[in-house]
Amino acid sequence: MILADKIIEQRKKNGWSQEELAEKMDVSRQSISKWESAQSVPDMARIIRLSQLFGVSTDYLLKDELEITEAAPGEENDFGLRTVSMEEASTFLRLREKNAARVALGVMLCILSPVLIILLSAAQEMGKTALTETQAVGLGLVFLFVLVGSAVAIFVSGGLRMSPYEYLQKEAIDTLYGVDGMVRERRERFRPIFARQLTIGIVLCVVSALPLFVGFLFFGEDSFAHVVSVALMLAFIALGVLLIVRAAMVWGSFQQLLEEGDYSREAKAADKRFGWVYGCYWMLVTAGYLAWSFISGAWDRSWIVWPVAGVLCGAIYAITRAMHKKDG
Repeated sequence: MILADKIIEQRKKNGWSQEELAEKMDVSRQSISKWESAQSVPDMARIIRLSQLFGVSTDYLLKDELEITEAAPGEENDFGLRTVSMEEASTFLRLREKNAARVALGVMLCILSPVLIILLSAAQEMGKTALTETQAVGLGLVFLFVLVGSAVAIFVSGGLRMSPYEYLQKEAIDTLYGVDGMVRERRERFRPIFARQLTIGIVLCVVSALPLFVGFLFFGEDSFAHVVSVALMLAFIALGVLLIVRAAMVWGSFQQLLEEGDYSREAKAADKRFGWVYGCYWMLVTAGYLAWSFISGAWDRSWIVWPVAGVLCGAIYAITRAMHKKDG
């Protein structure tokens, strides 16, 4: 097989048109057409770029006698890449979509878990309930642990269900013919849903402070009204985060199969090197949140740990990527 045929084969395998490949190569569509019809040959710099895009070696592209032996799904091909079949990719996308809804629900339950203890504690303190302080706190804690326990069960079961596909996050892959095209088509269908859910989720988080202002305007110095406003604020945040997490997880499933964004081969290599940092970071954040909340009883304020931790995690992510690129 000559170079022209190999370019055609690899382009179609990735589900790209000549225009899309031209855009990725920063050349004209006519240049791609000439390469594929053997009217011209790309220079060495573009050969190297093609090998990176296709996930093959330059030797394979340049030497007519070299061919790629098609590997069975789940096995490694001649270049040490684990192959993904159409059936496996479709099953992964279906399971990931279901799991995204469950995980998003689990995150929402965690955010809502302190709501009852906040309301009952305030109601008892202000004489708006016949419950004793011990009963109010006890009921609130039972509600909190039930919701958090349910969330943990969701996370664990979801993790076990998706464990066969963990390699998609960590290893370089080679999708079999037609997989990339299928994934891109499904991603384009999901794009407006992703944009809508992400937008609504962000808006809900931004406007979550409105109950506090409304409560102050209509109820003045009424402390219990302020507590109810805090509970409503958490409800807004919980719903917004549910939409954001679900949309992001489904979108991420497409990125994993296409090895784009946070799941590019470069990003996977960086995660192998710095993955332990994120694990330790979130363990410390969780421990700090629980310690602060239980010791101070400030459940109405301790939730701020999560958005702050998320922003800091983004900074850590950027730093680790920069360090990986520098060392690489």
